[in-house]
Amino acid sequence: MTTVNLPRHVLASVEKPARYTGGEWNSVTKIVPDVAEQALRPFLRFAFCFPDTYEIGMSNLALRIIYHMLNEREDVWCERAFAPWVDMAATLRAEQIPLFSQESRTPLREFDLLGFTLQYELAFTSVLDMLDLGNVPLLTCDRTLDDPFVMAGGPVVYNIEPMAAVFDLVVIGEGEEVLQEITDVWLNWKKGGPSRTREQFLLAVAQLEGVYVPSFYDVAYQSDGTIATITPNRPGVPATIKKRIILDLDQAYFPTDSIVPNTEIVHDRIFLELFRGCTRGCRFCQAGIVYRPVREKSPEKLLGQALELEKTTGYDEVGMLSLSTSDYSKLSELTDSLLCELTPNHTSLSLPSLRLDNFSLELMQKASSTRKGGLTFAPEAGTQRLRDVVNKNITEENLLTAMELALRGGWSGAKLYFMLGLPTETMEDVDGIAKLARAIEDRYNKLPRFERPRRLELAISTAMFIPKPFTPFQWCAQADLDTMRSHQSHLRDQLRMTRSVKYKWHEPKISYLEGVLARGDRRLGAVILAAFHGGARFDAWDDQFKYDLWMQCIADAGLDPNFYARRERTRDEVFPWSHIDCGVTTDFLWTEYQQAMQAATTPECREQCSACGAQCFGGGVCFE
Repeated sequence: MTTVNLPRHVLASVEKPARYTGGEWNSVTKIVPDVAEQALRPFLRFAFCFPDTYEIGMSNLALRIIYHMLNEREDVWCERAFAPWVDMAATLRAEQIPLFSQESRTPLREFDLLGFTLQYELAFTSVLDMLDLGNVPLLTCDRTLDDPFVMAGGPVVYNIEPMAAVFDLVVIGEGEEVLQEITDVWLNWKKGGPSRTREQFLLAVAQLEGVYVPSFYDVAYQSDGTIATITPNRPGVPATIKKRIILDLDQAYFPTDSIVPNTEIVHDRIFLELFRGCTRGCRFCQAGIVYRPVREKSPEKLLGQALELEKTTGYDEVGMLSLSTSDYSKLSELTDSLLCELTPNHTSLSLPSLRLDNFSLELMQKASSTRKGGLTFAPEAGTQRLRDVVNKNITEENLLTAMELALRGGWSGAKLYFMLGLPTETMEDVDGIAKLARAIEDRYNKLPRFERPRRLELAISTAMFIPKPFTPFQWCAQADLDTMRSHQSHLRDQLRMTRSVKYKWHEPKISYLEGVLARGDRRLGAVILAAFHGGARFDAWDDQFKYDLWMQCIADAGLDPNFYARRERTRDEVFPWSHIDCGVTTDFLWTEYQQAMQAATTPECREQCSACGAQCFGGGVCFE
């Protein structure tokens, strides 16, 4: 095992050197068996790779779960690696130092399996950068027995086709169970000695539900550029890959001795995962579809995990993770129990992802009983018509009532998130955002002075809508750049008349590229490689994004970005992800798309089952 020497002058020359030093509280260091012992008892070295900075990666719950879960096995050592920031990457190349793991400073090339989690498409070039810095061949076809297997998981892999040539295998869905199975297959394959082949391992894991091996599938195209067929090219390989889920979250692995970073991270607190899935059915939300059905943890399990985490980490804030925290069916019981146990230790609760239509004074008071944090709401659209299009199922009065409750309760304002460029959006819908801000101001001004904060502060942020796979909007066109800019500029002008508002927005060009990659096919693989070789890195960061480079690479490949981002699809088009089964039927998604175009809403699952298909997994919550 090689240990990378990291000279002091390297750390002294870069921003935030604590990103690269490791040694955090609760991190795991093991003794790797020597070669002779491994011949008798195989030992898997797994690197969990996060293609963004340490601060973002260490805020990822999946990393913490997988890291500690695998390290509980005696035959596995799981370590972490993060994308080095541009200064460190340049230094590593200049000093000829390979990218290494946090725990043992082992070069990535010496691991058996590299597992990347993909949270957003714009991380693709950072994946390539990490492989290149780690001296790992970028393409699966170039790897030998001496190279690690490279795998991916996370929400983006529901359409991994633009990176199909990079990843040896992909986990579709939730990874806790299937990663254990992949590990067992690898350990058994390792016993085959020097006569074994990489294909033998990939054929074996391709039999596992939820495992996709892209090289085992051929894609044929029609003359108009759309996909004709996606077919297996090996016998015994499934034609459709069904996602894996964990049915019983109380029995699922969850670490209570989580790593405590040595430096500040984005979400620096204890995490509790309340449930997976969502009942709401927002039509733009990929997570709300692919994480179905809803599965909750019991309050008793969550309380036990919170107390253990508080003891083993020393954190004084507990954050609750879910797609919609206030939809947890036993939230009142849980928060009462947590406050009873945590308040004496001055540990606070953080309640993000609150719904406007079930926001209450009681919930607000619980969240502020020890520390008053910020409030965040997501109305998504400025008019009722457009909120109905996206099936948000909230009203203007829900927002105004929630804001009035917050102001009476001592909050000075809130962060409000909206989208621009939503399907059927008009300038009247854009104006509606500014009108909502002014309506909140009116409510504030009508409150008695002794009941309202000294000053109202509203932070309004807008993101550009991006049609994603496995959503009802996967068939629709993304707004063009001119429309994005004009709507953004118009809203900025309208909000200038509202003194209490600070407005932030996303760069439209970044959203446009994300729209291209989100619905891309395998032909974009050459584009991503060319962009990487041209210097693309950290594409989600405004100061690193190279729009002209990307557009040139797409043009050089003979492709049209509008074919992916701006083209409306037909009902029966074969998508690049048509061989992936997320458990929700295409018929349901298409029906929801038609409902959207008529601004007709669909009740949430607790009110009425819409037969989306997610009950095919035989578990989860069924709301009658």
